[in-house]
Amino acid sequence: MPMRGEYLGMELLIDDTDAIQRDYFAWCKKGEYRLQRCSGCQLLRYPPTTACPFCAAPASTWAPVEARGTVYSYGEVHHAIQPAFRKYVPYQILLVELDTQRGKPGEHDGLRVTGNLAKPDGSLAPPELVRRVGIGSRVRMVFADAGGEIAIPLWTLDEAVEQTTPWRYPHE
Repeated sequence: MPMRGEYLGMELLIDDTDAIQRDYFAWCKKGEYRLQRCSGCQLLRYPPTTACPFCAAPASTWAPVEARGTVYSYGEVHHAIQPAFRKYVPYQILLVELDTQRGKPGEHDGLRVTGNLAKPDGSLAPPELVRRVGIGSRVRMVFADAGGEIAIPLWTLDEAVEQTTPWRYPHE
């Protein structure tokens, strides 16, 4: 039976045949962030997939990951195409480099995970928070309950660390 949920009024559906995505979102629902650890080279990978992008080994296990990191890049949306997001503009889509596995397998590599910027309660960030976040901001993961068996991983400012002034794209 497919996994179902709802996020911002949009139906979410993960088919029975997509076991990897089902596992990923089931861990999120439990409030745990886990990624696949390759049984061959032992490296973690994101996004979840059927084989290791580093050594091509197919076997993996789900390993807990401390979901804290630094904003590596971001996009700021001012014109939402998806109607469910229109009332939240501007909103941010973050690319976060996790503290875990930084510099592996090579010095410029690392685990980089996407997600929207949110408040600590998992609701999308208001404009005043969006204006405070940029490249170099320290963030931690939070989860938005999507009902059923699904939770959405999102990012919020990490209040446990001192924030420096982030770099932001210049606005016109």
